[in-house]
Amino acid sequence: MSLIKKSNELVIPSIVKIMIYGQAGMGKSTLALSAPKPLLLDFDNGVKRVNMAHLDGVDIVQITSWQDVQQVLQENLSDYQTIVVDTIGKMMDFIITYKCGTRQPQIKDWGGINAEFSWLTRTLSSLNKNVVFVAHRDTRKEGDDTVFIPALREKSYNSIVTELDLLGYLEMRNENGIQKRTITFDPTSRNDGKNTCNLPGIMFVPNILDKDSNPTVKNDFITTRVISPYLGMLQKKKEMQEEYEKLIAEIKDSIEREVTDAKSANEFASKIKDFKHVGSSLEMTRNIFSAKVKALGLVYDKETKTYADKAA
Repeated sequence: MSLIKKSNELVIPSIVKIMIYGQAGMGKSTLALSAPKPLLLDFDNGVKRVNMAHLDGVDIVQITSWQDVQQVLQENLSDYQTIVVDTIGKMMDFIITYKCGTRQPQIKDWGGINAEFSWLTRTLSSLNKNVVFVAHRDTRKEGDDTVFIPALREKSYNSIVTELDLLGYLEMRNENGIQKRTITFDPTSRNDGKNTCNLPGIMFVPNILDKDSNPTVKNDFITTRVISPYLGMLQKKKEMQEEYEKLIAEIKDSIEREVTDAKSANEFASKIKDFKHVGSSLEMTRNIFSAKVKALGLVYDKETKTYADKAA
């Protein structure tokens, strides 16, 4: 079987890898914990800053070494749908310490460091878990412009971003004199982003605590406003794939039963476009049909654009 696949034939995942970044005090950790059934890997010792109301039902691992991560990922995590990594910058520091000890990483070390990160994402994917990385905000100069980016070492940044489905920048915006918290997943001239499912350009993140720091609504923004639309997009792709596979199976059966000689080949060729094609099914149908007429030894006349039985 060929390893080359059409878009309709791809294995479609059902999990999401997200990174949220922003300056201190934006509520990044709280927002990350709005993902479904989270387990918090607290690398930054920042759980103490999260309102206790938002920790109800949340289990926490206070990380002290990279070995803690290796151990917890071998435990039974079936109760959780999401792993929250807070923060990814501190997590990379733990990996560097694990690989390099107390010395600064050298060029030769980065392959192994990035391999540990890839191991983490592969392991979580194999466990069918969403991942939400939390990162602090840094800046990058692009000519005269200052671009906000996640605070990560440059050697790690590109390899990490390629693993993500969504990258969101959380900030405060002034809307008619009122400060509102927003997140954008769109890459712009002032921030990095990654938006693979056409989420709105700017999304307002509501304040869910009253003046006494009591919750007013459920903390579920990531679940309902980010992951749900993303999974909806994946579901549509899956449905299209299933429709494609069903159609191709029907076409293969029709060709096998109906195409037996030149006359039937010409009749079938005339109705190839009549099928309700999905994605690349027209191209696939033509390939299956061509293989069939070749097996029958039929001859194609370019002038009449018809098939004829092979002359004796």
